[in-house]
Amino acid sequence: KRVDRRAGRTAAGSQGQIERSARADAPAVPDWEVSEAAWKACAGGLKLPDPNDVHVLAAALAGHADCIVTANLKDFPREAVDPFGIEVIHPDQFIVSQWDLDQLVTVAAFKRMRARWKKPEATAEDFAAAMERGGLPVTAQRLREAAELI
Repeated sequence: KRVDRRAGRTAAGSQGQIERSARADAPAVPDWEVSEAAWKACAGGLKLPDPNDVHVLAAALAGHADCIVTANLKDFPREAVDPFGIEVIHPDQFIVSQWDLDQLVTVAAFKRMRARWKKPEATAEDFAAAMERGGLPVTAQRLREAAELI
């Protein structure tokens, strides 16, 4: 929840929207939440360029995560995370990897996302352009290629 609150300060959506989204996504990943006590137990001795990001690495360790998905790659250098067997992946790379693993599931997820979008008159191109503006250029290209499906 700390990550959600922190994202809420910079995201376009309100804190309520972020919390609703997290609750909606929770059934897909039942063990997504790491308690504060659990990540704090792992935080001691962890060093990152930005000390405010230590809780992210600690939560990944406590939650036995395989990866951290973030656009903030510079604050999670390989030498700091590799010893723990955690990969740091840019969101665009992560989404494209999921797309390659199961295109039907990924396209269906984007179709649901677009249907919930607050701009019902928006075209598939508008949706793809929003992804591109959000720093997901490869995802945007995939969405353009699958425009008739989303």
